[in-house]
Amino acid sequence: MMPANRRLVVLAFLAPAILGFTLFFAYPLLATIGMSFTDYDLINPVKWAGLRNYTDMFTKDALLKTAVYNTLWMVVVLTVLRVAFALGTAQVIARLKSGVGLVRTLCYLPSLAPPVAATLAFVFIFNPQTGPVNNVLAAIGIDGPLWFQDPNWSKPALTLLTLWGSGELMIIILAGLLDVPNDLYEAASLDGAGSVRKFWHITLPSITPVLLFGVVNSIIFALQYFTQAVVAGSAASGAAELTGSYRYMGYPENSTLTFPMWLYQQGFRYFHMGYAAALATVLFIVSFAFTALLVQRMRRATNVEEGTA
Repeated sequence: MMPANRRLVVLAFLAPAILGFTLFFAYPLLATIGMSFTDYDLINPVKWAGLRNYTDMFTKDALLKTAVYNTLWMVVVLTVLRVAFALGTAQVIARLKSGVGLVRTLCYLPSLAPPVAATLAFVFIFNPQTGPVNNVLAAIGIDGPLWFQDPNWSKPALTLLTLWGSGELMIIILAGLLDVPNDLYEAASLDGAGSVRKFWHITLPSITPVLLFGVVNSIIFALQYFTQAVVAGSAASGAAELTGSYRYMGYPENSTLTFPMWLYQQGFRYFHMGYAAALATVLFIVSFAFTALLVQRMRRATNVEEGTA
């Protein structure tokens, strides 16, 4: 058993982490959960509401269904395309014979762009009247869509913005690809395996933990999708000087209204802090459940790869 003085030394080293966890995670989480059972508007005294916020969430909040649908759309589409795009880009870079450093840097740089600046640039580029994208499409005889002005194209436009800035995930997957032993590919070549069979039977099993990390990262990113959608709605509505104003959230026609945006509006537009806390609690539970499930799958995949399952 560890002596008392040694335990005090260990606790002293752990104190900053424990203090930070308590102040910046545990206490805010418990306070949010507690507030979710109250009626509070930042002015009047807190009133106990019981489960009313949660029952209203599932029975009375019609716009919440739109926010949930948009968020789930982003989760599914963004997760699949972001991981696939990062994997495809990493595969191309891994096969390059020269200029690898330059190409890798060019692919990674967009992920360093500030989200607000990048979104404003995309709104300008995809402007249906003056944007270069539609001008190029018109030059080849294609009538370009309205992009951020069209409810049917606003979420795909945001998806393109996210794919453009997925260089960070690409670098992680590239590291996993470069870590696959060349001996496996050489042995497969001797057995007559082609590129497709090598990819399915060597590359994918070898980088499964990395891909699962990318899936977890993408799901959490999509569940918290906020800044880009707010800025895009404000700028596309013609109110760039009011970027972030709640009046333009979800433009056009609530097609970009995500769950975090609706949470923000409930708390800081309508001052329904108790209801906003309930929404935040549900978002935390969903995010935690997705993460726990995928981490369990990641561990299982890692054990299978190492032969310990």
